[in-house]
Amino acid sequence: MSTQTPPRSTQTRSAPVGPPPRKPFRLRNSKRRVQVMIVLFGFVVSLFAARLVELQVLRGDELAASALSQRLVTEEIPATRGAITDVNGRPLAISVEVRDITADQTLVEDAAQTAAVLGPIVDMPASELAPLLEGDRRFIYLKKKTVPQVWRDIQKWKAAPGNDATVLQGIFSERRTIRDYPNGPLAANVIGFTNAEGDGSVGLEAGLNGELSGEKGRITYEQAAGGTEIPTSDVITEPSEAGTDVRLTIDSDLQWTAQQSINRMVKNSNSDFGMVVALEVGTGKILAMATGPGYDPRNPGKVKPEEWTNKPVTWAMEPGSTGKLMTIAAVLEEGAMKPKTRVVVPGSLARGGKNFTDSHAHGTEQQTLAGVLAMSSNIGTILAAEEIGEEKLYEYLRAFGVAKSTGLQYPGEQSGYIPPTEEWSDTTFPTLAFGQGMSMTALQIANMVATIGNDGVRVEPRLIDGYTRPDGTVQGVAEGEETRVVSSKTARTMQDMMQLVLQEGGTAPDSRIPGYLMGGKTGTAQRYDQECGCYRGYTASFVGMAPADDPQIVVGAWLDHPKGAYYGGQLGGPVVQEVMTAALASQGVAPTGSKPARYPIYVDGPSVR
Repeated sequence: MSTQTPPRSTQTRSAPVGPPPRKPFRLRNSKRRVQVMIVLFGFVVSLFAARLVELQVLRGDELAASALSQRLVTEEIPATRGAITDVNGRPLAISVEVRDITADQTLVEDAAQTAAVLGPIVDMPASELAPLLEGDRRFIYLKKKTVPQVWRDIQKWKAAPGNDATVLQGIFSERRTIRDYPNGPLAANVIGFTNAEGDGSVGLEAGLNGELSGEKGRITYEQAAGGTEIPTSDVITEPSEAGTDVRLTIDSDLQWTAQQSINRMVKNSNSDFGMVVALEVGTGKILAMATGPGYDPRNPGKVKPEEWTNKPVTWAMEPGSTGKLMTIAAVLEEGAMKPKTRVVVPGSLARGGKNFTDSHAHGTEQQTLAGVLAMSSNIGTILAAEEIGEEKLYEYLRAFGVAKSTGLQYPGEQSGYIPPTEEWSDTTFPTLAFGQGMSMTALQIANMVATIGNDGVRVEPRLIDGYTRPDGTVQGVAEGEETRVVSSKTARTMQDMMQLVLQEGGTAPDSRIPGYLMGGKTGTAQRYDQECGCYRGYTASFVGMAPADDPQIVVGAWLDHPKGAYYGGQLGGPVVQEVMTAALASQGVAPTGSKPARYPIYVDGPSVR
């Protein structure tokens, strides 16, 4: 019996349903995975380590410095601008440190709360302060020009135990100095003022800006986020260097008298403006120099810029009859005439196709040269000038300082003008003889009279008496350059002749000062108006010197374009009398001991006393 194998089925079986069986665990594969993980971890750690090395080792100093720089605050330490004082050390211009309180609105957390705390410190209502603290402005002024103590009080409040320093977070300050003029308008036109940046704008503030300014310093310290200085931080200070103090020759008391007097006369005469100059004979020191009506340098914007100028040195005018002093002195110096020489003065004088007259109508008069000066005769002065001629007259006018710098070196100073002889017309010579057709500043005219008072020697005027350096070193100023113009004999004769102007029969008899001999000269010059290119109105003036027998002080006063009375004796005389009286007292000048000079005004007439 045979055994048969059963036939195979021709149908295929279905694959079993479910997840595939897991591969058996093998130790070799597990080790490989651990190795990979270790390598990856090591790589990550190495990246962190490298970054750490970069931050701490390679860039540590750089990053620390960067972080520190974000906390460091550097402020300028303003240099204290040098003071300007009068001759006695009284301050006319000084510098004061102030703090401007500011805010960064983005750092203020609670505007109302901040305003409630800050308001009493800065003396502002919280209701006014709060709106300034709201918004997204990074910088805003809260209050300007506070005293330094205000900022110290803010810092103190932040640092006080129990106070939340974040309340005043975002409050900062700017340190700066401002210029103060403690006497207001006193000598304002001379001193000038500074601009918003603290630099000199006009006047001596501008002219002496380099000496006054000094050198700024810096202070650097660490600051917390809220604006509070970190107490433990290092402070680096580069100190500032103060400017140089300047002492003027001006006397404050005399300056005040001059300003009050000229202001009053400008108002009474309805003049456009007025000027006063007081000089010390022999030294050239300017004791007072005033412009009326003046202005307050603490608020210069209230007046027009042209009112800021120091007109006695920046405004040139035709001197008029005060210029006759130079002509008469030249005639005496050349020996062409003497004080008692006869001068036949007609009612009018034809020269160059023009008829010249005097200020008052008269017939032919027999005057002396002294009388020509006392009566201020235009015709008589022309006739006297003709005795020396054109070239000599021009030479002496220049020697007295016409069209020359005074040497004062004041900003904007004018030198005046005189036409060169080759440009003269037929009327130039006679016109120049009595003070028209040329221009001088008030300071030049006063200095011309001081030259006669100084026995014929012209001394450059000066306004600076000395300097005090930051280290305390005091430096004086040398006296100005001297130039002999006429001989002492001629000058003393002029001193005597000028006394007649203040005697009966002269043009300023009411300007005398009891106890003192006084000489002077009035002027009533036609005023050249640049707007119309013509002569319109007058400039009234009077310049006096005292004591006439030993001159110590010269005072001059000028009134531009007065409406109404316009004679120099009427308007300038009272101002000179008042200022001269004060000057003689302040300088301690003793009363005169000599007798008045005696010269006849008219030939064969009585001598004038």
